[in-house]
Amino acid sequence: MPPENYFDLEDDVSLVRLEGGAQSVLDRLSGTVIIDEVQRRPQLFTSLRVLADRPEHRARFLILGSASPALLKESSESLAGRISFIDMGGFHIGELPPEELELGWERLWVLGGFPRAFLPADTQFSYRWRLDYMRALAERDLRELAETKLTSDQIRRLLLIAAHHHGQSWNHSAVAATLGITSKTVQRHMELLKAAFMIREMTPFHANVAKRLRKAPRYYYRDSGLLHALLGLKDISSVTSHPINGASWEGFCIEQIIRVFELDETKCYCYSVQSGTEMDMVVETSRGMIGFEFKAGPAPSRTRSMIESIQDIGLEKVFVIYPGHQRYALDDKIEVVPLKFLEDLRNLFY
Repeated sequence: MPPENYFDLEDDVSLVRLEGGAQSVLDRLSGTVIIDEVQRRPQLFTSLRVLADRPEHRARFLILGSASPALLKESSESLAGRISFIDMGGFHIGELPPEELELGWERLWVLGGFPRAFLPADTQFSYRWRLDYMRALAERDLRELAETKLTSDQIRRLLLIAAHHHGQSWNHSAVAATLGITSKTVQRHMELLKAAFMIREMTPFHANVAKRLRKAPRYYYRDSGLLHALLGLKDISSVTSHPINGASWEGFCIEQIIRVFELDETKCYCYSVQSGTEMDMVVETSRGMIGFEFKAGPAPSRTRSMIESIQDIGLEKVFVIYPGHQRYALDDKIEVVPLKFLEDLRNLFY
């Protein structure tokens, strides 16, 4: 790709190149044109619409940047029918080389999938980078994307509260009381964190059962490394000895399953009833409803909750994902599967 086809909108040179008239500059280019950090100049979408409608299609534009509701709305309105969206995340287990899978998944869980967190040999550098990333998110990025009126300290506290409630039922009002803001403000900022791909919301599965269902959603940090950095957890021993261990494993496994198998997020749920029965993840597939439980212990066994969930919502199969080495069946519908064998379940979804 010619160097003149790359624009970094955080670089002064790129900005100067576009200042004299972005449309005329981009109109002269052909092939693949990359525009990075486009959230800095959302007005470019109007020019891109004109260029995309040229009959000769001399150039294709790859637009990169941080997601925000305003940016997505702007691009959708300006480039409707002319744009495709690709959600980019960090590394997932399916991208690890086979020879590194045995130990690589544990590193991925502890450090997260951001390249600058996962790749360095120095785990202390990885930890500092993740802390700096979250600080930049609170003090600059989220404030710019959201035009929020919250202070940086309030945003940091919200991020920390979300970490402590990782995988638990979420109550906007309770969090609002802690922060001294309104529940609508909390709800809006959680929506922003979802739109920025920081947080994943698991909505409850509303089964037609004669039981009182829990209706509160659950929020998970998409990147387990960021969760661990917020909680001061630097290595595997600190993670496994912390009360967040089980919830961290649950969120990590949910993210791996959705991303490895490229699942439709709107067909992935949690299931929970007031009496205590629950299933960590329920997925609608062409073969029926499939359940997933995530156990961080060394030897998961069958539980009453699994059996009742199968009966309540007619699950075809339940897979218990754990950090062990042996795959084994608990009965004809419940099977324990090590995370490193996750790819063996691909035929469930295709």
